[in-house]
Formats: sequence, C-alpha cells, structure tokens
Amino acid sequence: MAEELLVLPNGKPSRHLTSSLLAVAFLSSFGSSMLYGYNLAVVNSPANYIKAFYNRTFVSRNGGGASEETLTLMYSLTVSVFAIGGLLGSLMVGMLVTKFGRKGTLVNSTVLVFVAGTLMGFSRTCGSPEMVIIGRFITGIHSGISLSVVPMYLGEIAPKNLRGFLGLMPSIFICIGVFIAQILGLHEMLGKEEHWPLFLSLAVVPTFIQLMLLPWFPESPRYLLIEKHNTHATITALRWYRAKCNIQSEVEEMQEEQRSLSTVDTVTVRGLLTDTSVRWQVLSVVVVNIGMQLSGIDAIWFYTNTIFENAGIPIPQIQYTTVGTGAIEVIAGLVGCFTIERVGRRPLMIGGFSFMGVCCAGITLSLILQAHVSFMRYVSVACVVGIIAGFCIGPAGVPFLMTAELFKQSHRPAAYTVGGSLNWMSNFTVGFVFPFLQMSAGAFCYLVFCGVCITVASYVFFIIPETKNKTFMEISQMFAPRNAALKSQPLGSLDQLKLKAMNGYGTLESGGDNSMEAM
Repeated sequence: MAEELLVLPNGKPSRHLTSSLLAVAFLSSFGSSMLYGYNLAVVNSPANYIKAFYNRTFVSRNGGGASEETLTLMYSLTVSVFAIGGLLGSLMVGMLVTKFGRKGTLVNSTVLVFVAGTLMGFSRTCGSPEMVIIGRFITGIHSGISLSVVPMYLGEIAPKNLRGFLGLMPSIFICIGVFIAQILGLHEMLGKEEHWPLFLSLAVVPTFIQLMLLPWFPESPRYLLIEKHNTHATITALRWYRAKCNIQSEVEEMQEEQRSLSTVDTVTVRGLLTDTSVRWQVLSVVVVNIGMQLSGIDAIWFYTNTIFENAGIPIPQIQYTTVGTGAIEVIAGLVGCFTIERVGRRPLMIGGFSFMGVCCAGITLSLILQAHVSFMRYVSVACVVGIIAGFCIGPAGVPFLMTAELFKQSHRPAAYTVGGSLNWMSNFTVGFVFPFLQMSAGAFCYLVFCGVCITVASYVFFIIPETKNKTFMEISQMFAPRNAALKSQPLGSLDQLKLKAMNGYGTLESGGDNSMEAM
C-alpha cells in the first residue's frame, strides 16, 4: 500500500504552493501567532480604564482608593506578566511537541486561550483584578508555545523552496494582530470604558476557528516518520500537502535523516548546549534571537507616541498615526514574505538589522538637534517608521525560521526552547531596563541598539550561510566543517566515524564502504 501511494504518475516532486499548505499556514498563524501580536498591543488603549477598575475594586475592598504608585505597579504587572507566561510556555515547547506532535500541540494549547478569555471577559463582573492578571499570564503561556511551534510546524510541512515563504507567515500575522488591536482600540470601536473586558477576551474568536478546522489536517510528515516511524501516515500526509506527483525523493530525504539519527533520541536542552557538533548552530540561534529583541524595536514602540508628539502631531490624532505604523508593519512583513525565496534569508537579516542600526543612530542625532533644527522632528518620525519597517521585513520572522532550518529533527525542539526562552527573557529585559537607560543616557540610549543591530548583521554576514532551497541534511553539512574545527583532540578515522554516527550530525565522509552502509 505504501508503494502504491508513493509512486504516482509524474516524475518530479511537487514544489508548488497547494491549497492544503496555504490553509494550514493560514489557520495556524491566524489562530495562534496572531494572538501574540494582539495581546502585545491590546492593553495599551484601555490602560486608564483598567487602572480605574483596579482603583474601584481597591476602594470596595479596603474603603479607600489606591495610590498612583500602587495602580501603576498593578498595571505594570498586568502588562509584564504576559512575558513571564511566555517564558514559561517557551520552556514547555520541547516536551509538548515530542509528546503531542506539532499540530497536536497547537490544537491542545487552545484550551489556554479559552480559559484566559473567560477570566478576562468576566473580571469586571466578578470585581476581580486578579482574573485579569491571571488571564494575561495564561495568554502569555499560549503565546510562548505558539511562537515556537507554528514556525516549527510550517517549516517541517513545507517543501524546501517554500520554507521561507511559509516560515514568515506567522510574523505577518503577528503584525496583523498588532494592527487589529490598534484599530479595535480606537475610541470609535472598542476603545470605550464599557468595552475593555470584551476587547481583552476577543482573542477566543480566531482560536475557536482554528480549533474547528486545524484538526482535519495531517500532522508534520517529518514528525510522523522520524519520531513516530509511521511510513504510511507520512506518505498520506505528504500526498495531502503536495500536488499529485512522485514524492519518492522527499521521503528518501527524510529517511536519510532518520538513518543519520538512528541512535539519537530527541535531545534535551542540556544535551543541545553540550553537543559540539551543533555548537555554531546554537550560537547562531542565541545571537539572532537575543538580537531580535535587543534591536530596540520594543523601545521604539514604547517611545513612539512621545516622538510623534514632539513632531507636532496633535495628541488626539496620535492614535490614528500609531495605527498607520501598524499598517506599515503589515506591509513590510508582506514584502519580506514574498521576497525571501528570491533574495534569501541572509539579505533580509543583514539588510534589516543594518537599516535598523542606521535609523537608531538617526533617532539619536535628530533628538539631539531637534531643539535647534526644526525639521529634525520629522527626521525622527521617519527613523521610527524605518526601524519598524526594517524589523518587520526580516528580523521579525527570519530568526524563528532559521531555528527550524539549522537543526535536524532530534535537536529542533530543544533549539526552539532555547531560542524562545532567550527571546522572552530579552523582551522582558528591554521592557524593564529601557526606562532607566533612557533616564541615564537620554537620546544616546539608541546608540546601544544601533551597536546591537550592527553586531548581529555582521555575525550573520560572516557566520551564517544561506539556507534558501536547501534540505535540512544539506544545511547541517554546511556547518559540519566549522563545528569540526572545535574538536581539539584528533581522532582516528574509525573513532571519528563512530562519533559522527553517535551524535547524528555532519556527514559520514570517512570510512569507505562502512560509512556508506551506515548511511
């Protein structure tokens, strides 16, 4: 039966975007990734209403109002607990995707959104600020899971020539989520005091759509073959995701990876960090994920309203200007998504980080000179727009895609755990440190972000190879010489062969016929 399914009329494997691939990419991104962007921005508009609710609850419980410092602390906790939940969720990714699969993890984690939506939606009715804070924490856990699992799932079901396009779709939906939250937060929409519980809980709608439709689609073929050893289910899934053609070569490529990992279980985070055969891949994931958050994008979003106000934009109109920046995010994300398979990953990363670095320096210059040169106010606005566009065109999504591409099946879950946790920790660090950095360094604080952007761009330029249109095996082989240089003690040819077979990485190049048999 397997052979009958495997050999189909045409001779070449399908490399076209099928309706099934597009539907899965849309559903997983719409119901999971978009919620991350939505929940980042949803608390900005109703901030004063939430504080007023906290104060009323404080009065009813204690007989007196809360101090401004207490209200600020409670609201800051409401905002930042999302990142703490995200960190916890990212640490759970490796365990979840190994146990439930990629699609299974996305489907099962939807329960978190429904619980969180219920808590936040009924918080005012119950008079409980704790329900808002706990709901935000739970949505953070869901976002921490989905931020890693969605690009992992899409990267594994996509053919190699579409992996970049599908891998950037989650980042587009993150931008769309921010944009939707900005629009719904306008006073004409849900920006009134009576609507804020509905505004916070509205995320259950896309999740419900995902829960109804995503279970009908197959699991990742690579997960089914390499981890579950189910050849028939693998072929069935590939036929679902590919146009009718011969999928023999794609199955053979997965079987080659399966044989190279025959003695390797799914590695732990500790095993990943101590495995010298993937040392440069791990370092690359660390650099790009930390650089993604330390690039200054969160600080820019924090400071956008002040910059727009200094540029002379009337305060009542700033909310509409902010929505305009959200539209720029979406447009830049679409540009990156539709060009990545033409230009590759490296140009989007190098160009995006370099452009952000230049714009960060431009903001510093404009903030220093705007008191003396009036048009510098508009330069600062242009630099804000430039940083947002430069981020969304590449650095916003490519790091998650690269995490999938740089590792084989056995190391990928641990790699996403490392990358995701560093991403959330860096996010929290910037949010906590930036106000103090701004007070101490003033306009020069953006030069710190400029240095980070240029450093990451240089690292990508000199270290990370282009992975466009490469299989996972080919990518690991591209890193093999650099990783081999870290081994200080020379080994005999037979020992070297055994070492490579044991850790499952590199190519079995030595050993003559024996090495060919091992492959």
